[in-house]
Amino acid sequence: MTAEPLTSEITTTDPVPMLQDMIRFASVNPPGGEGPCVRYVEDILRSAGVECVLTGVDPERPNLVARLRGRGAAPPLLMHAHVDVVPVEGQDWSHPPFDGELRDGHVWGRGAIDMKGGLAMMLSAILRFRTEGIEPPGDVVLAVSPDEEAGSAVGAAHLVAERAELFAGVRHAIGEDGGAVFTCGDRRTYPIVVAEKRACWQRVTLRGPGGHASRQGRSGTAMGRLATLLTAVHDRRMPAHITPAVDLLLAELAANSDEPLAGRFRALREDPAATVPFDLLSEPDAVFLDSILRNTVNATIVRTSDKINVLPSTITVDLDGRILPGDWTVADYQDELRGLIGDHEFEVLVEGERMPAPQLGSFYELLTDVLREADPAGLPLPMLMTASTDARLFASLGIACYGWLPLRVPPGARYQDTMHAADERVPVDALRFGADCVHRMVERYR
Repeated sequence: MTAEPLTSEITTTDPVPMLQDMIRFASVNPPGGEGPCVRYVEDILRSAGVECVLTGVDPERPNLVARLRGRGAAPPLLMHAHVDVVPVEGQDWSHPPFDGELRDGHVWGRGAIDMKGGLAMMLSAILRFRTEGIEPPGDVVLAVSPDEEAGSAVGAAHLVAERAELFAGVRHAIGEDGGAVFTCGDRRTYPIVVAEKRACWQRVTLRGPGGHASRQGRSGTAMGRLATLLTAVHDRRMPAHITPAVDLLLAELAANSDEPLAGRFRALREDPAATVPFDLLSEPDAVFLDSILRNTVNATIVRTSDKINVLPSTITVDLDGRILPGDWTVADYQDELRGLIGDHEFEVLVEGERMPAPQLGSFYELLTDVLREADPAGLPLPMLMTASTDARLFASLGIACYGWLPLRVPPGARYQDTMHAADERVPVDALRFGADCVHRMVERYR
């Protein structure tokens, strides 16, 4: 079925200028202030005749839920994105982070990867349906939220808790990630995130004798305990466990790698205690693989006295913990953590939601089929994400969520590593490739 083409109010379907515009909204969280960027997206969609609803607990930080009506041949399909970005302070940028500069075939700026670039792909796909006058098989629901980078309380969590009716009938969703995060020889890889770790952020309190810092040699000081804790976190690991998502990934890597690397992947499937092949992989690939094999922890913030001549009696350390998917509880995680760093006073600051087990049904097959047709030389890979996204919240509505916003980049290119870092950027050709893949997928969804 076709609809009347609408072109008079649509200035472009190209994701590149839309991404540039969105980067220029400095929607840094904290404090947020995502409203202008959300309303920019709303204006684009309303001008194209797409239904839009704004909802939220803070008028300066609204959620947008847009719906492109389909012809009723498929269930509604959800695409979700966030427009908040992390700060840039303390980073050495070679291009201004909020100029959305187009140079050397890349769009530069905070959010290019995480995740205004992905949102631009989604917008491009929706606008193509409107300009071509073709109705998608089913409704396409686009959720654009604030606050993903700080827990989602005023973002997707609000949508799920207060406006679940907007997602009635949705069975599948795509969201962030899907750019190359792993190398497999000379082949381009396309991760399809089928599971996520969940956050367990904790604060550890270290105590010991304090006093004047001119006297050296006290035993059991808080500073001494801090040194021991940081050394353990840096040098040691918690035990490895093979989860279903990682088993699927290792099987694909073994089948598509040459020896001896293929044998090392097979060994990991058979024995989680086998050594991650740091000697055969690049350091980024080895670190990524090691991180999805186990529960992890990193020390990120240390707080203590601000006086140089005072030996503190109390120090707090904030720990970013990530728990494997499955039946793991915080107590289980803390048991492993104590085995790594010893027994301390723990305060749980954030406990993330669990994701359901990976689902590799017809929708997953559709995602892989689209990728194989768009890039026959590429390799789709089922992936466990080391972090978590708003997918964890939409999954609580019974929606099967996947991280799938593909970028076609040269083998070994690691643009994903620029998110949350200086010089975040995305190749324009990769962005347009991803937008076309999203459009193809929506066309074929049933």
